[in-house]
Order: sequence, then structure tokens, then C-alpha cells
Amino acid sequence: MKPLSEVIENNQVILIAPNRFILQWVKERYFQRIDELAREQGLDSVILQQKENSTILPENTSPPPDTHSQDTLARTVLQPNPAERSQLNRTFNFDNFVSGKANQLARAAALQVAENPGKAYNPLFVYGGVGLGKTHLIQAIGNNILERNPQAKVRYIHSEKYVSDVVRAYQHKSFDSFKQYYHTLDLLMIDDIQFFGNKTRTQEEFFFAFNALVESHRQIIITCDSFPKEISGMEPRLISRFGWGLTVAIEPPELEMRVAILISKAQKESIILEESV
Repeated sequence: MKPLSEVIENNQVILIAPNRFILQWVKERYFQRIDELAREQGLDSVILQQKENSTILPENTSPPPDTHSQDTLARTVLQPNPAERSQLNRTFNFDNFVSGKANQLARAAALQVAENPGKAYNPLFVYGGVGLGKTHLIQAIGNNILERNPQAKVRYIHSEKYVSDVVRAYQHKSFDSFKQYYHTLDLLMIDDIQFFGNKTRTQEEFFFAFNALVESHRQIIITCDSFPKEISGMEPRLISRFGWGLTVAIEPPELEMRVAILISKAQKESIILEESV
């Protein structure tokens, strides 16, 4: 990341600037974004420091701007791959989502949310058993939104990873950074929220994030293996908020739909199936 050098120690990123001017320049323009990207990759924090024995510049002087270095840094920091930033699987979209009676309501709701995020059905709560396509469907929403607006702050996260982020923020006393990130997303997708059960601190932080996002008309999408009121160990205030938007179920597929899913998966793997199979 020119003109900076970097070291990763104890799950922290240490960025070393060649002089005080670059240090201040990065801190003012890019540090917050760098810190967000680092946390998205599971790192605890970013430390910005000046290289030892570097030339100390007087307060009232500035070195001539290195246009090439500045452009390089800007591209590196400000233009990360949207898929990497969001943690989305880019292969999940509406076109390859096999629909049928079992999921047609959920798919219709997902399309509405993709077209009007933060306005139609907030939150969107999708529940159903394992392997029924909940993850595919909600990631299709995220990919659709990113296609139309690559600058949107979209994040897909499994609930266990969110719990880990809360624990890390607690251990390192970095809840300000945690809230700055999660409270300013345009779209937050939490998969398998049943894992929040009986985790008091995680539920508290998600309660605050939920309120912040909904109040600013930012979209929340949640999946679960059960209806909201059936989630074990979930606080009533969260269960109540899950009902603010739309709750839809994905049912086990009927025979025709199972066949369509099988054919779709076979085509992806370039496997030819006889119709009689």
C-alpha cells in the first residue's frame, strides 16, 4: 500500500508512514476506511505510526505532493472489490434461484427489497429449514443492490461471526469502531440469527444496530431456522422488532421443484442428466 509499509502482528495491522506529512494525510483522508476494511477481514484494529528515524518536518512546511503515490493509495483504499467488502458470494443471484410454490412469497419479497431497500419490508425476516435456499436468496438481494450501486455499504455476515466481532470489541474496548461500522451500513444481512440466543451482550449490540439502521432507512435482512417467537433465548424487544417488517417462510420444496433444483445444480457442474433420472 504505497507509500505506506505494513506489518500484521497479533491480529492488528500496523501501517508505517515514511514521514509526518504522509502520516497526517492518510489519517485525515483514509484511516477510517482502512480501519473498516481491516475489520471486515477479521482483524482487530489498525495502528498508524511514523517510521523511526524519518525526517521530521517543520510544522509549517509540506513536502511536494507525490501525485503517483497519492493516486496509488487512493485506488488501494477507496476501491476495494465490492464482493470482498460485502462478503457476498457473487454466484448467488435471482436468475439462478430456483423458485416454486415453496418459496414464491419469499422470492417476491426479496425482489421488492432489492428494488426499494430500506423502504419495503424492513426488516425482511426469512425463516425455514436447513438447505432451503435462505442464504442464496438474501445474498441475491445484496448482489442485486451492489450491481446497481457499487458504492453501497453492504455486508453479509453469519451470526457466529457477528458474535465474534462483539466479543473482540469487548476485549479490545473498541465498541466505538464497532458501532461506527455496523450502524452506518446501507444493507446488513444476518444469517442464522438463532445463534444469538442467550448471548446477552450480542443481543444488546444488535438491538442498538437495528434501531440505528431502521431509523436511518437502511435495510436489515435476517434468516433463521424458526419463526421469530420460537427462537430460544432471544430477548422480547428483539422479537418484537423482527415483526416490524415482513416475515416469510421458505417451505420444503415439492417434487417438481426438487427436480428443478437438481437439474440446476447439475448444469452448474456440467453434468448431463437424463430426463428419466
